Amino acid sequence: MSKHIGTTFDDFLEEEGVLAEAEAIAVKRVIVYQLKELMKEQKLTKTQLAKRMKTSHSALERLLDPDNPSVTLLTLERAAKALGKSIRVELAV
Repeated sequence: MSKHIGTTFDDFLEEEGVLAEAEAIAVKRVIVYQLKELMKEQKLTKTQLAKRMKTSHSALERLLDPDNPSVTLLTLERAAKALGKSIRVELAV
């Protein structure tokens, strides 16, 4: 009998010690998706967005890399502002 029967996938990830990392990657992928959709809607290239953000092309590439969970709130705020949006961060229960 498996020790994981009756538990959730989150429980399994927590037991394996990778839940926080998996959640961070999932959130980053959603953010990247939203940014790319806004770029498409506004017909913006990466170069144009980087210029609007006053950042380097390589910094924008890191932001748009869904497998790189590292991102600062300042970078997110710059990207949102450059696309005419704002960010909202909240702690969930």
